[in-house]
Amino acid sequence: MRKYLVLTELFLPTKGGTAVWFAEVYPRLGGKQIHIVTAAVAGQEAVDESHPNTIHRLDLQRVAWLKPESLAMYLKLFARSLRLALTQRFDAVHAGRALPEGLVAWLVARLTAHKVVVYAHGEELTTWGKGLKYAAMQFALRHADLVIANSEWTRDELLKMNVAPSSIVLINPGVDIERFRPGLPSDDLRARLGLSGGQKLVLSVGRMQQRKGFDMVIRSLPALLAQGVDVHYAMIGKGEQLEHLQQLAKDEGVDSRVHFLGHVEAEELPRWYNACDVFAMPNRDINGDTEGFGMVFLEAAACGRPVIAGADGGTGSAVEHEVTGLRVDGASLSAVEHALGRYLLDASLCAVTGQRALQRAVEHYSWQDVARKTAALQFAGAGSQ
Repeated sequence: MRKYLVLTELFLPTKGGTAVWFAEVYPRLGGKQIHIVTAAVAGQEAVDESHPNTIHRLDLQRVAWLKPESLAMYLKLFARSLRLALTQRFDAVHAGRALPEGLVAWLVARLTAHKVVVYAHGEELTTWGKGLKYAAMQFALRHADLVIANSEWTRDELLKMNVAPSSIVLINPGVDIERFRPGLPSDDLRARLGLSGGQKLVLSVGRMQQRKGFDMVIRSLPALLAQGVDVHYAMIGKGEQLEHLQQLAKDEGVDSRVHFLGHVEAEELPRWYNACDVFAMPNRDINGDTEGFGMVFLEAAACGRPVIAGADGGTGSAVEHEVTGLRVDGASLSAVEHALGRYLLDASLCAVTGQRALQRAVEHYSWQDVARKTAALQFAGAGSQ
C-alpha cells in the first residue's frame, strides 16, 4: 500500500473536478497511511468520518489585512505538512495544484528528502497572468519531480512554460463507472420538468461561467424549435452567470423550456444524465480561461449519452470527435445549433454515439485505472502512462 502526503486546498465536500479526483483516487491507493491536508469547510464532518484516508483540516482563509493575503494560509499549510513529513515516512508528497499547494509541497519535500508530484489542470496555466503569481507557479512546476497533466492540451501548455518533458506524465481523470451507468430510472425526473415521452432534453452540468457555453445552448433553442424539435434544456449548477442566463432565456422567448436546477443531490446526478437525450457543454476560450479536460463529459458518456463539447482547451482528451460526441467552435452559434440538431433529429445516430461513448468510458476511464497509473509513477525517466 502506498503512503503519500497529499496537499490540496480543494477536497470534498467542496464541489469541482479536483476535489472529486482526489477523493476517488487516494482511497484506492491506500488507507489511513495516506494523509490529506486540506481546507476546513462546511459539511466536512460527514466526509471525514467515513473517508478511508487520514484527513487534516486547516483554516485556509485569506486574510485581507495581510500582505500578501495568502501568507497565513501558506504558513499553516507549511507547518502542518512539515510536521507530518518529519514524523511519517511517505513515498512522495503530492500537491493538488502548483499554487498554493505545489510551492509548499516543494519546500517540504526538499527539507525532508521526499519526492514531489504536482497536478496541472490546464486553466490555471493560461489565466494566472505573467506577474509574480505566474512566476511562482512556473517555479513550482519546473522544480517538481513529476507533473501530472490531465490532458494533452495541458501537457502542451506545460511545455510552453519550459517544464521539462521528462517530468510530465499524462494521466486523464476518470469516472465512477458503477455510479454513472445507463439504465437508471429517470422518468420521474423528466416528469418534474413536465416532459412527455416524445420531447427531447439537453442537459448541462457545471459552474455557470461564461467559458462553459451554456448561453450558446440557450441561443440555439429557437432554431431547433423552428426545425420541429420539441426540446427542453436543463442546467445543473450555480455560478456568476446565473442571472444573465435566466434573462437570456426570457429574451430568447424560451424561458418556459429552460430549467435551472441548481445543485442536485449526489444520488440524483447519474439519473439526470440518464434523463437527457444529449449532454452539451460547448466551452470556449475567454481571455485564456478555458476547459482543461471536462470530467462531466465522461460522466455523460458513462451513462451512454452523446456529448457536445467546445473545441478549445483539453476537451479532445475527454471527447473523441465524431465517435463519442462532437467538438465544435463554442463561439459559433451556427456550429452549436448544427451539432445539437444532428443528434436531436437523428435518434439512431444519438443511440449509436452514446453506445460508443459508454464503451470508451468503461474501457479507458475508470478511477481504478487512474489509481493504477498514479501508483505506477516513476521518478526517473518518466513519460506518459
